[in-house]
Amino acid sequence: MGSFAEEWAQLKSGPAGAGGMRLAGAGDSGGSGKGDVQSSKAAWTAAGSAVGGLSGDVKKALTALDTGQQGLGTGGGVESAAAQSEVYQSWKTYLDKLSGRCTALQGKLERAGNDLLLTDDNIKGLFVELGKQYQDTPAVGGEGK
Repeated sequence: MGSFAEEWAQLKSGPAGAGGMRLAGAGDSGGSGKGDVQSSKAAWTAAGSAVGGLSGDVKKALTALDTGQQGLGTGGGVESAAAQSEVYQSWKTYLDKLSGRCTALQGKLERAGNDLLLTDDNIKGLFVELGKQYQDTPAVGGEGK
């Protein structure tokens, strides 16, 4: 077994004849001039929606945790009840924070989809359309003068 640097160099070069390291799922662009990795607003929106759904699932779990906690007292000298209450509070805090993270991540993923939708070609198209809408006025005296 060689050093880390040697192994890393071998991994980067890939099998003999391969073009080096590639991203998983990045296919041949077929000479289209576009990069191998493409992005779509639908994919980003779906990812955001899925993460948002996780937030709802976490809230359901938190409700079930709260329901299961009902009626359990920490008094009466039962040490396990006090320990269980401490574990409950730990999980409640964790699930509350996890739900908040999912909601925040949902918004960021959806925004990334909107921002990435505006590729260079799309932005150029927006300006072309603007140019069509607001064409220059003809020169004074007609076009021939």
